[in-house]
Amino acid sequence: MSSTIQALPTDVIDLIAAGEVIDSLAAVVRELAENALDAGATRITVNLWPEQWCVQVADNGEGMSLADLEQAAVTHSTSKIQSCRDLWHITSLGFRGEALHSLAQLAQLELCSRQTDSADGWHVKYTHQGEPHPIEPIAIAPGTIATVSNLFGNWLPRRQGLPPLPKQLRTVQRIIQQLALCHPRVTWQVQQNDRPWFCLWASPSAQQILPQILRDVQSGDLQEVRLESWKLAVHNPTSEISNGNPDQLTALSPSSPPPSLLLLGLPDRCHRRRPDWIKVAVNGRVVSIAELEQSILGAFRRTLPRDRYPVCFVHLQLPPNQVDWNRHPAKADIYLHCLEQVQKAVVEAIDHAVQLGTSSLSDAVHTPRVSHLIKTAEAQGSYAGKGQSRWPDIPANPTPDESEFSPDSDTDAIHAAPVPLIPLKALAQVHNMYILAEHPSGIWLVEQHIAHERVLYEHLVDRWQLISLDSPIILNTLSAAQQEQLHRIGVEVEPFGNELWAARSVPEALANREDCADAILELSLGGDLEAALVATACRTALRNGTPLSLAEMQTLLDQWQQTRNPRTCPHGRPIYLPLQESSLSRFFRRHWVIGKSHGI
Repeated sequence: MSSTIQALPTDVIDLIAAGEVIDSLAAVVRELAENALDAGATRITVNLWPEQWCVQVADNGEGMSLADLEQAAVTHSTSKIQSCRDLWHITSLGFRGEALHSLAQLAQLELCSRQTDSADGWHVKYTHQGEPHPIEPIAIAPGTIATVSNLFGNWLPRRQGLPPLPKQLRTVQRIIQQLALCHPRVTWQVQQNDRPWFCLWASPSAQQILPQILRDVQSGDLQEVRLESWKLAVHNPTSEISNGNPDQLTALSPSSPPPSLLLLGLPDRCHRRRPDWIKVAVNGRVVSIAELEQSILGAFRRTLPRDRYPVCFVHLQLPPNQVDWNRHPAKADIYLHCLEQVQKAVVEAIDHAVQLGTSSLSDAVHTPRVSHLIKTAEAQGSYAGKGQSRWPDIPANPTPDESEFSPDSDTDAIHAAPVPLIPLKALAQVHNMYILAEHPSGIWLVEQHIAHERVLYEHLVDRWQLISLDSPIILNTLSAAQQEQLHRIGVEVEPFGNELWAARSVPEALANREDCADAILELSLGGDLEAALVATACRTALRNGTPLSLAEMQTLLDQWQQTRNPRTCPHGRPIYLPLQESSLSRFFRRHWVIGKSHGI
């Protein structure tokens, strides 16, 4: 009986391999754009004719010689690696030598190129085998123009299996935006059917690129942190190969890789309805690292409103031997050999960036809020008197005590390095709700209830403590679910009669309150321990309408500044409104030059 297993024909093998690398219009743009970036381009123009399945990418990079053009579309031909050892030293976006050959297999491929130091330019067309035919001289500026026509023309079922063209174009747009974030000094001009589609202009950093992508985000809403002092103990795969020692570790000096970048949207200024703008890039390419993305989400817990997600872009610049790109043909999924160290460093950087320190001061103003404030400032305002009523005490420097009960790992706060405090001086109380404070660059309005709520919440996170009561608190009609919830957060209840239960221990912050029973019932309605912490902090925080003395206002400002996440309350509401002196200057027209006689 003859075997049913037979070798595939060469043309079938080539189509299968090509289809793994080039699977859509977006993949064509990705591969050609990455080649342009590897060539050192500072301006890249992308032209799309979707209905004709045609893509053209032009760049002003270093160009290719005639000899390079003749080899460019041959299978697995590349100038970027030569040996197996080079796989651990990938410094370019492309390295497999598959893209151009795959494009030749699946479409009509043409390259026009001229090197920067050459007077001769060349136009080359390629056969489906990747052979150059014909080769013609051409007048062209230095750089390369790659044209891919009739994509999947010899594999029509692939076209039918792809998403609709509008969805493919959105993917193209996302790929270009991601490359622009990773390479901000490159200008991108994109056209569709010979009409301008969108442009991304070169900028010093990603902080100026992101507002071009997200139109509702301003540069002043973003905080950029350069991670220049990483010292990670990371695994070195090349040492393992050469020495056979899997435990060998190497320390990265701060100068070995370029500085890594963390760009985040300040939680009191911008956030998203979906977790679609948590982006992680490694060495110039956005990749998928689920564990790191989850760490970023965790770092923003209790700083954003419910069902809102952060804007965060992390660009890691790691030594090549720490990254294994050989996981997926699109190089979107990778192996990172120092993942735990990177997770810790990124979370600490986020923790540091959201604090209120002198390093985070910016001349940019949150325009919508400030403009609204200036409009309302024309009306007559009034300041409330300063009473002497007492309000809940806050420990000056809350410190975790390991002997006391503390929240689980999900609610453990990560302590960042101390940030120099901004000298805020309490001036007055507005409507017994807001603290007016003098700031080095203007004035701030601080909402007293949620500022105090943030202080109490972080104190509870560090020192959640239950105390026994001499007289139990009697609760009515607790369901089985409510009893289980109270037990989950450490409040023990026991039957005390018909439809009555006695609570003999309560959170310390609630013990002396007249509404302690109502607070315990609120805690019994659901949620985990973290939700209980938030509810306790909210209930015990200073209420709006409470008059404060200047000393009490100053104490609250000082304690609020020392919290780990001072920009928002645990529910995600912004705590303060900044009004910069520069905005006041514009409002009062101090830039007008009227005349020396007026003393201006």
